Amino acid sequence: MFRLDGKVALITGSTRGLGRAMAEAMIAQGAHVVINGRSDDAVLAVAAELDLDGRSASGVAFDVADLSAGDAAIDTIVGRHGAIDILVNNAGINRRAAVEDFGDDEWRDVLAVNLDAPFALSRSAGRHMTAAGRGRIINTASIMGTVARPTIPAYVTSKAGLVGMTKALAVEMAPHGLTVNAIGPGYVATEMNTALVQDPEFNSMVVDSTPVGRWGTPQEIAAAAVFLASDEASYVNGQTLLVDGGMTTAL
Repeated sequence: MFRLDGKVALITGSTRGLGRAMAEAMIAQGAHVVINGRSDDAVLAVAAELDLDGRSASGVAFDVADLSAGDAAIDTIVGRHGAIDILVNNAGINRRAAVEDFGDDEWRDVLAVNLDAPFALSRSAGRHMTAAGRGRIINTASIMGTVARPTIPAYVTSKAGLVGMTKALAVEMAPHGLTVNAIGPGYVATEMNTALVQDPEFNSMVVDSTPVGRWGTPQEIAAAAVFLASDEASYVNGQTLLVDGGMTTAL
């Protein structure tokens, strides 16, 4: 079950963190994964590291906020591999400031990466998927798409918008053989969160607020991505799967 043999997947923001874990998991299930990031060197290095059999991984570097570059990358992938079967819109950024101090440029930057880019890439990949009569689009949302914390208004707004966009695309694309879903990670112990994990006060907040009593792992998020990309999830559409140890369920 959950095999992805013969599938071609683009995972944005996959040189590290959740994206890399998703890439490793999908490769393990037989997919060819196209690694993405903004740095050519980082993309090529990770693709080379994961391409254990000469067929498992390749790379395409582009900034997801550059919508024309994203369109070109999708066309390049289809030209090289003949298809794009899975798109994971994983790349994201955050900016922190109180609402009264939150700048217009910071607001636009977050929405450009976290919301505009997933829509544009889904639109571009969706054209090829529709022509093929099949496809999976998976958006990395967040528990912050359903709840909120102070000082991250743009991030919360972008992730809530991504949850809504997932539903909108799901109802429109499903008749063409596509499914569109999102994953809402809770607090996950990635390298980007090392400082938070090591902060006693913040770590206690996460552990005490999560019924399972710990941070999540990147592999647990990756497992959800593999499921949603697989044939076994063919009747799952328009959903946001919260993988948060029960944090958003608890009072």
